[in-house]
Amino acid sequence: MSNKIALITGASRGLGKSIAQHLARQGVDIIGTYHSKADEARALVEEIKQAGGKAAMVQLDVGDSAGFGDFAAKVKQVLTAEFAREQFDFLVNNAGVASHVAFAEISEEEFELLFKVHLKGPYFLTQKLLPLIADGGRIVNISSGLARFSFPGSSAYAVMKGGVEVLTRYLAKELGDRRISANTIAPGAIETDFGGGLVRDTPEINRQIASATALGRVGLPDDVGAAVAALLADGNGWINGQRIEVSGGIFL
Repeated sequence: MSNKIALITGASRGLGKSIAQHLARQGVDIIGTYHSKADEARALVEEIKQAGGKAAMVQLDVGDSAGFGDFAAKVKQVLTAEFAREQFDFLVNNAGVASHVAFAEISEEEFELLFKVHLKGPYFLTQKLLPLIADGGRIVNISSGLARFSFPGSSAYAVMKGGVEVLTRYLAKELGDRRISANTIAPGAIETDFGGGLVRDTPEINRQIASATALGRVGLPDDVGAAVAALLADGNGWINGQRIEVSGGIFL
């Protein structure tokens, strides 16, 4: 019996890389996407292969929906050539960009970019990939704790993530006849290079977040990677249409 296959957007770095690593340790084969960091993408493929798994990377700009048809065709080719499969099992919509601009100052151009990457992208990418997702598969959309609590400078980003959470519930409902589940993972603040490494590299912000978190620290990529892998593990297929916050208990 062949391994499950996960397609993870934004898998070359940060949360996407950790998700790929954790799933690969569970025996899941990986198709990742990268935007521009081809070297990092190749390094992750090699890491997974060295550990005995299978992996491939495909370039994708999640903010350019006009390219989704060509991307889906490329994924179909990779499935056949690399995995001897016609469909994959798990879709993780993870790729994103950061924004830290006050509501009074954000431009329409930045708002539009966030919309394309975080909401329109996952919406139509998932639609385009539906024929390639196996019946009984699972979708995980990455949201943010910022869709529950408010942090100044994050309004546009949080609005898009709120839309992702609504989308998840509709996917769970409308894809149920194919036994495809859909859930949201909502990370809290994580120490990555996201947003220029703001949380990781700014001691005062790091301390503030840690002090507001029940478990007393800022999150790490592996906290989220492990959570997604656990959600996609055998036995959790009955979880559907849910928002699961992975934040250590921030702002309770």
